[in-house]
Amino acid sequence: MAAASAAPGSIFCKQLLFCLLVLILSCDACQKISLQVPSHLQAETLVGKVNLKECFPSTSLILSSDPDFRILEDGSIYTTHDLILSSERKSFSIFPSDGQSQEQKKIEIVLDVKGKKVPKKRHTRDTVLKRSKRRWAPIPCSLMENSLGPFPQHVQQVQSDAAQNYTIFYSISGPGVDKEPFNLFYIDKDTGDIFCTRSIDREQYEQFPLYAYATTADGYAPEYPLPLLFKVEDDNDNAPYFENKVTIFSVPENCRTGTSVGQVTAIDLDEPDTLHTRLKYKILQQIPDHPKHFSIHPDTGVITTTTPLLDREHCDTYKLIMEVRDMGGQPFGLFNTGTITISLEDENDNPPYFTETSYFTEVEENRIDVEILRMAVHDQDLPNTPHSKAVYKILQGNENGNFKISTDPNTNEAVLCVVKPLNYEVNRQVVLQVGVLNEAQFTKAANSKTPTMCTTTVTVKIKDSDEGPECQPPVKVIQSKDGLQVGQELQGYKALDPDTRSSEGLRYKKIGDEDNWFEINEHTGDLRTIKVLDRESKFVKNDQYNVSVVAMDTDGRSCTGTLVVLLEDFNDHPPQIDKDVTICQHDKDYAVLEPVDADGPENGPPFQFFLDNSANKLWNLETKDGKTAILRQRQILDYNYYTVPLIIKDRHGLNAKHMLTVRVCDCTTPSDCKMNMKNVRDVKPNVILGRWAILAMVLGSALLLCVLFACFCVTAKRTVKKCFPDVAQQNLIVSNTEGPGEEVMEANIRLPTQTSNVCDTSMSVGTLGGQGIKTQQSFEMVKGGYTLDSSKGGGHQTLESVKGAGQGVMEAGRYTYTDWHSFTQPRLGEESIRGHTLIKN
Repeated sequence: MAAASAAPGSIFCKQLLFCLLVLILSCDACQKISLQVPSHLQAETLVGKVNLKECFPSTSLILSSDPDFRILEDGSIYTTHDLILSSERKSFSIFPSDGQSQEQKKIEIVLDVKGKKVPKKRHTRDTVLKRSKRRWAPIPCSLMENSLGPFPQHVQQVQSDAAQNYTIFYSISGPGVDKEPFNLFYIDKDTGDIFCTRSIDREQYEQFPLYAYATTADGYAPEYPLPLLFKVEDDNDNAPYFENKVTIFSVPENCRTGTSVGQVTAIDLDEPDTLHTRLKYKILQQIPDHPKHFSIHPDTGVITTTTPLLDREHCDTYKLIMEVRDMGGQPFGLFNTGTITISLEDENDNPPYFTETSYFTEVEENRIDVEILRMAVHDQDLPNTPHSKAVYKILQGNENGNFKISTDPNTNEAVLCVVKPLNYEVNRQVVLQVGVLNEAQFTKAANSKTPTMCTTTVTVKIKDSDEGPECQPPVKVIQSKDGLQVGQELQGYKALDPDTRSSEGLRYKKIGDEDNWFEINEHTGDLRTIKVLDRESKFVKNDQYNVSVVAMDTDGRSCTGTLVVLLEDFNDHPPQIDKDVTICQHDKDYAVLEPVDADGPENGPPFQFFLDNSANKLWNLETKDGKTAILRQRQILDYNYYTVPLIIKDRHGLNAKHMLTVRVCDCTTPSDCKMNMKNVRDVKPNVILGRWAILAMVLGSALLLCVLFACFCVTAKRTVKKCFPDVAQQNLIVSNTEGPGEEVMEANIRLPTQTSNVCDTSMSVGTLGGQGIKTQQSFEMVKGGYTLDSSKGGGHQTLESVKGAGQGVMEAGRYTYTDWHSFTQPRLGEESIRGHTLIKN
């Protein structure tokens, strides 16, 4: 099957769709390469690849002898356009060049056209189908956009060579047939004529890729599907338009000629890179139109300035009516318009200036922090910006700092204030020169001179007033010796009456004296010491002691001054040192001594260190730098506390003796020191006892032994099984004869029937005397005629009868020492006549 004007040779559709297989049939490095390719090659099709590294390590330039092919840096060969190879063999050459040696080599490329045999389709009336020369191929075809017809419009005809032998029916498919847009094309199935049914918009459909089919009556396909490409030719039916209907640009005022303002862009929907989309820009009108300040590049749309005279104060905004036209700006081209707004950015090209050339004001003397004048300025630059905000400065007349000028942020006015009192007696009028600038730096406009600062004069008249005393200077310094004794006078603070310039009639009062060192003379202001002056006092800072004084006139007006007493140092403090020192044996065998002298540097270091003779056996003292010393052990000492007598002198010989307590400890840092008590007990005391002390210790030990022996004897007597309620733990039996007492037998004593302990054997004499005796049994002594019974009455004289009835009832068996004494004393008197017998339990 072929088209109406068949092209020489035929290719198959599937060969165009398949990827090309590159076969290198023979290769002689850098000489000749053979490639197999199909007869029809589309544009940008990979034909093959050459290994250029076989020729040069680095290839900088590759040339081709055939413009139909181009070679990339990696050696890939591509077609530059659609190509139909009519012959079975085609060759061309490429020329790679070395980037270092500039050597060039030639490589011959041979293309072998490879064809495929198409199997013949069987016809019902033939046993074997034979084919003639193939003519089934597409021909270029295009459609005009917006065609006016008539429709249906003939587009192309396709034919198959198989129609010479068979009955062939034609059909097509693709976009415009059975895909969107439907029914745009159709084909005559008998003749192969293709028709278009309506006009086409290229901006919607640029091309239509279709496939044509040839089949026999029984459905066999003697040909492969034929690809058809219908391209829509562009018609200039779209006018260009600006992307933004209104565009805003900005440019500084007074900018140079040729300054770029901005670039406008337009869009044309017609086919790119054609005359239909070749656009030209033009400024139709400038508002305001005089003078002309802007121009536009016709091709790029870049707007630039044409004059340096752009002045925002004259006109701050310009509008440009722009036109864009296609067809290269030809009158018959389509066009559109748009509006460009250009705003001028403000520059500080206008200096501020005062509305008046001079000003006058007045103020009372001694007034401070008072506003005396406001001055307005005018500035043509943009308000409320650094280009128009004013900065004021007093140029002359304020050498004493009496005035201060500032800017009111709301009104931009100058505000003149008095910040330091003015004295009418010194100066009755002050003339100030004031200048004004902007916050932003001034920008010089084109063809203009650099402006100078605008200035004005302000005359300030000072009004007289009756004023109080003056304390000038506010701080007065006097010198005094350190250690000045009580009752010494010092010159005090003197104030003046500004009208009389004298201090007569003024009274002084002390209002500040931290340590109450002085009293003040009310009339003269002189000081008298009431304490000894001490430079080392905590109230003295940098050798200075401050006294505040107030001076008052007869009307009660006052001023305040400060009197600084500068104390000259006196060497009245010997060096002092920390009395407790720790030596950690694991860290170091010495201690660093750092004395402190409360006196000044002239009466302080260098220090001299001396050890007492008693300490030289154990310690060694080394002076380090005049400020410190090192106390070092002469041998390793036991862990203990040691007392080291030490004398330290300052540079003038004033010294003090210190008893330094040194703790030798088993530690690494002093905070970790924990004395080993065992070692402490084992160490020999560092004290030598005298003979009287040893004698006192021996006598004390002997006395202690005697007391212990006596206590032991008494305790042994108390330890018995039976106990009688008597202070001496014994009973006295009265006998009528002076002979030996009658022995008391066990039969004569009625023992208690209870089996419990008869008494508390641990009871002492003190307990008997203070709390009485508690018994748990009843017994009698019948031999002497007296009965001791705490639970019975009867005719016997008992302790109960001795106690008397009026003493109340006590706890059973508990008697005081007085009761026993009253009971036994009358009976002890009979011992002188009859004797007595002591019976021990």
